[in-house]
Amino acid sequence: MSNLEVLKQAIFTGEDPAKVCDLMIVVAIESHASDIHLEPLNDKVRLRYRTDGVLTEILEYPTANHPQIVARYKILGNLKMDETRKPQDGRISHEVGDKAFDLRLSTLPTVHGEKIVMRIVDKTKKIPDLEKLGLEGKNNDIINRAIEQPNGIILNSGPTGSGKSTTLYAIMKKLNQPKVNIMTFEDPVEIVVDGLNQSQVFPDIGYTFATGLRTALRQDPDIMMVGEIRDQETADVAIEASLTGHLVLSTIHTNSAAETLTRLINLGIKTFLLPATINAIIAQRLVRRINKDKAKRVPFSELDINLQQRVKSVIATTPKEEIKARLSEEIMRDPGFLVPDMTKVSNPDMAYEGRIALYEVMEITAGIKDMIMREAPARDIFNAAVRDGMISLEQDGIIRALQGVTTLEEVYGAVRQEV
Repeated sequence: MSNLEVLKQAIFTGEDPAKVCDLMIVVAIESHASDIHLEPLNDKVRLRYRTDGVLTEILEYPTANHPQIVARYKILGNLKMDETRKPQDGRISHEVGDKAFDLRLSTLPTVHGEKIVMRIVDKTKKIPDLEKLGLEGKNNDIINRAIEQPNGIILNSGPTGSGKSTTLYAIMKKLNQPKVNIMTFEDPVEIVVDGLNQSQVFPDIGYTFATGLRTALRQDPDIMMVGEIRDQETADVAIEASLTGHLVLSTIHTNSAAETLTRLINLGIKTFLLPATINAIIAQRLVRRINKDKAKRVPFSELDINLQQRVKSVIATTPKEEIKARLSEEIMRDPGFLVPDMTKVSNPDMAYEGRIALYEVMEITAGIKDMIMREAPARDIFNAAVRDGMISLEQDGIIRALQGVTTLEEVYGAVRQEV
């Protein structure tokens, strides 16, 4: 009997909530889920897992069972048992076999009861090499040039769950050498890495990202990573650090590399400081990998006419050297794209396995510096960067789809372009 079947049996026979809660976590980990959702509805509670970015319903159970399950998770996460009126956050440590996991627990009061979401972090997972994340061609070249600089800022932008932290860990893996002092300030520390001085911030007691960065400046650092630039104070200290000879890595919540510049200006950063401090800005999204054994090829000529025109337009604006480096002559002679083969799977989601990142990496060229100083709109900066040879998320995605790594549906679902 699988653990999922054991979970279903345990929850419907009213077994010990401790066993039920443990099984929910174990089954999620076995399913390679990134998040667990327990959602009280009108007359039932729904359990869903997010796997490869997609939420899937696992089971439903009676509302009467929910309070005991919530209470158990609150105990594990050191939350207040009697507080049901406001959200709470906690952490749960869990081991499965020889692997250690950290679960970020969040409760939210709803009209039908408390909703629980847990983000699963594998603390023992290995950090991939940059190239294995999906960085190819010009994007890879720009990143390598940026991290070779002794000082400056490298920012990684994107929505929650887009793989920003993993990319920064991969960069630090490449930089992690005995001759450099690398300090990180994270919330939480997701992966413990030998050779890094990693610190967990605690905003509730005044230990913030900005506080950590200021302290780091007295710790003789070479490279600093701050989990996220959320406010002007953190941005100010990051810029100060870069101006005093340090390399700073961080993330920021914006939709594109160009929008990151306007976001920093809106935070209150003086415009003239940005060209002098920023080495590169990354934007990324995650898309699902298509399993070629569960897919079929659709020739370019059979695509919807609007989609054909869009793809042609994007390829036409992609630098020829990028096309030549990443796409074979055979692919370009007879282009086509993979889609789930519904004769081999009952659900299109079953044709995907794992995820890969799409990247957009903006180098701060002389032209971009001039536009920053003029406080040009983000759209104008983006267009100028593409004219200068920047590979956009859409261009990177279409190349990946032509390579047979993912599908056009995944690409346009991630980059949200109008086709």
